[in-house]
Amino acid sequence: MHVVLVADHAAINGGQAKVAIESALGLAARGVRVSLFAAVGPVDPRLEPAGVRVVCLDQDDVTTARSKLAFAAQAIWNGPACRALAAELAACDPRDTLVHVHAFAKALSPSIGTALRASRLPCLYTMHEFFLVCPTGGFYAYPAQRICHRTPMSPACIVANCDARSYPRKVARMVRHAGLAHVARLPELFAHVITISDLQESVVRPLLPRGTAFHRVDNPIAVAPAPVHDGPPGDFLFVGRISTEKGAPIFAEAARRAGVRAAFVGDGPERADLAARYPEAVMLGWRDAAAVQALMRRARALVFPSVWYEGQPLTVYEALACGAPVIVSDACAGREAVADGETGFWFRSGDADDLAAHLRRLTDDGLAARMGQAAHERYWAAPLTLDTHLDRLEAVYGTVLREAAARVPARGPLGRPFATA
Repeated sequence: MHVVLVADHAAINGGQAKVAIESALGLAARGVRVSLFAAVGPVDPRLEPAGVRVVCLDQDDVTTARSKLAFAAQAIWNGPACRALAAELAACDPRDTLVHVHAFAKALSPSIGTALRASRLPCLYTMHEFFLVCPTGGFYAYPAQRICHRTPMSPACIVANCDARSYPRKVARMVRHAGLAHVARLPELFAHVITISDLQESVVRPLLPRGTAFHRVDNPIAVAPAPVHDGPPGDFLFVGRISTEKGAPIFAEAARRAGVRAAFVGDGPERADLAARYPEAVMLGWRDAAAVQALMRRARALVFPSVWYEGQPLTVYEALACGAPVIVSDACAGREAVADGETGFWFRSGDADDLAAHLRRLTDDGLAARMGQAAHERYWAAPLTLDTHLDRLEAVYGTVLREAAARVPARGPLGRPFATA
């Protein structure tokens, strides 16, 4: 089997790239032939020594583009990426090759659909976010600060100013989505879609063609087994982008109302404002993975107050694996990992008072310790290891390849299809 992974970035810069690159390394270690096609460098230095063929176009993404106008054109339809992917796939053996797309919206653009269709190779898509069905990728109305329930590209969607920056950027994204749906026809192309939470599948299923096959493959969690911390519980902890959609302001306000200290690990557009409005909060900045996990092991609880859907928030699972209870918004996919009242609590999304009530409950050291122990035991009874991820991924690949083989008619010695009754 030859797996061609397609992603915007060739190095880890977030959850999407992390899953793509870690799976590439894991598959290669299992003897699978793996290629990675990406738009943006640098290239993760582990890939080529592991035997992974890397094709990186060294293009810009939104963070490196010198011309925003030129990048907007690239994001709408990246012709060079389309041509380069077509050339790469043309050299692949159709008898054993499968294309797995992880990301396209940050650099590659929907143009990859033209190359994928021309190759006639079996392909599938992992829905790390919602760009396949939503022009802004998140089903979230930023100005209103709430989940968006409009049908994508409906009249109500078209006139809505829901983008994080401006309506003109929303227009550009709608132009891209029109190309995605009507030129590249990506929703039709990806007959197999990997989802990473039940909530995600329930949201996208009505928006994809009837007959789309959904496969649940949880992302791997990189936490080493360790005993539960036996010291006194520490602070309530937030880890991630300090932004409105992640619920950071709700946590800061709830902590004040509960009379507890909020500790923030990360950075983002709301950090300076929250630091000024809530001087009692602790802003720790970004920390590496080992330091974050050390903080989780000592935390009284992780608070995950996200007010949008999310995909599969890895932070929630990492905290549970570290033995920290989790207080999670009931509107996001993170709730699926938390047994309410056993390994943490659900609270009403966006409700600072409800969150404050749960924070006060976990000021009880005994309750925090019992929930932390339960979280640890429940997670490690079925850990989301890389091997578990790869086992499931290879099973899905087998299904996709068998289905593709069944569609190819058997051929006689002269290359003509055998006659069928």
